[in-house]
Amino acid sequence: MGFFSSLSHFSFDVGIMSWDVLLTLSNFVRRKHPIGDVTPEGHPGYGGHWPEFRPPQETDSRCSCPAFNAMANHGIISRSGHGISFVELNDHLRATYNFSPSFCSFALHFLARMLKKDYNKDTFDLKEIDLHNGIEHDASLLRLDSAFQPDQSIKHIPFIEELLATATGKDKNGNHIITTKDISRLLGKRRAVSRAVNKDFSLKLFHKIFGSAKYDVTLFISKHTSKRSVSASTLVTIFGGRVDDLRSFLLDERIPEGWESRIRQPYGTTIINFNKTTLATEFGVHEKYWAQVAREAAESHGTTPSLG
Repeated sequence: MGFFSSLSHFSFDVGIMSWDVLLTLSNFVRRKHPIGDVTPEGHPGYGGHWPEFRPPQETDSRCSCPAFNAMANHGIISRSGHGISFVELNDHLRATYNFSPSFCSFALHFLARMLKKDYNKDTFDLKEIDLHNGIEHDASLLRLDSAFQPDQSIKHIPFIEELLATATGKDKNGNHIITTKDISRLLGKRRAVSRAVNKDFSLKLFHKIFGSAKYDVTLFISKHTSKRSVSASTLVTIFGGRVDDLRSFLLDERIPEGWESRIRQPYGTTIINFNKTTLATEFGVHEKYWAQVAREAAESHGTTPSLG
């Protein structure tokens, strides 16, 4: 049964990647969505009008992913974060952020496998996503390691403020932009420090790549309220991000009013497009640059630093 299950998963993944290649090529020849018309009509957020934001209640389920949490906080998916359908989440994830259907299908099928659930029939709670070393991992840019904060839905505000303050780029309108180099630099620091202070630290290659990808996902989500600002922002790669918009998105997990995905390709950002700069981000990570910072952190925690 295990063999046939693995074979089925392999065949599915090959099919998804073939589909993704076709969508990537189609994005080159099809006209982009007009500015202001990226979110599909009939979907929450159409015309920049998002459903009411409500902070989560104590009994609500949340996770370490700002994109999922924001959808719950706006009622795009279950506000409680409980009983979420993989199939429905696929549709909402694509429409809200303009990911390609191949990207959404691959990501959510992977999630279903990780949780040992049936993609077509089962539901899940957001907090289930944070199975340690499943998708959730150490050395996050937004959360403390689970060894220090088991509830990964809890944001670590100093980390987020540092991320927002690290922006070195600007668009033509003078808006501060976080670049992929900024992300690489801060990931290097976070990994070096986490490795030094967390005796249970672990970070496999998969999680390194996923970590680079996860923040890139977050950072391409940037609000634009005029054609002029959109035109300027197209000069920034899809992994850039406007600090003024990200402040709301990362600190409050709230979608700013008037926002729409800056990805205007008709089939959204595909796995291929996404991975091109994800790998570039990962290759730019250098823990060794933060050796002294890691030693100082280890001394304050009474641990022995080691750099990977």
